[in-house]
Amino acid sequence: MENKLSMARILHKSIMFLLQAKVLRYSFLFIMLPLFAFTVMHKFYVSVTNINYSEKDNSLQITSRIFIDDLEKVLDERYDIQANLSTEKESEEANFYIEKYIRSKLVFSTDGKNRNFVFLGKKYDNDLIICYLEIENIDMPAIKNIEIENDILSDMFEEQQNIVHFRINGKKKSFVLVKENNKGMLNL
Repeated sequence: MENKLSMARILHKSIMFLLQAKVLRYSFLFIMLPLFAFTVMHKFYVSVTNINYSEKDNSLQITSRIFIDDLEKVLDERYDIQANLSTEKESEEANFYIEKYIRSKLVFSTDGKNRNFVFLGKKYDNDLIICYLEIENIDMPAIKNIEIENDILSDMFEEQQNIVHFRINGKKKSFVLVKENNKGMLNL
């Protein structure tokens, strides 16, 4: 009888140990799973601007890629416009406000002189909007440097990074611009 009692105690302790280990595992998963989900779902705030010199057109050709949802948020916040970009319900005012916003956030200069750009238009690529810009009448042999100031979305998102790629006369240079350091320069 005593042997059965000690076997029951051992069995009881083993079951309790297994239950505690199982509870600990589930507790760990319950606590850690939301943390993993948060890091996986963290959104990146980034735009990519490419600047290329066209010798044929004597111009700087610029494309700027921005996430549609981020641009819609800033247009709503700044101009109170529901743009509904890349949908059948896209606002008729969308182009006007996109251009207005881009003009307020992108500044180009050559040799220290500001240069105006022409907003050529936009197109959509999945969840991105691609804006096409051009700076005309570029006398490339005479230019010593090209500078860009890029503040796209940095007033809306603290983590915003604006990547800029220059490709001019065989020179390639890239910058990651942030709110505190929003200028990049290519010396020719």
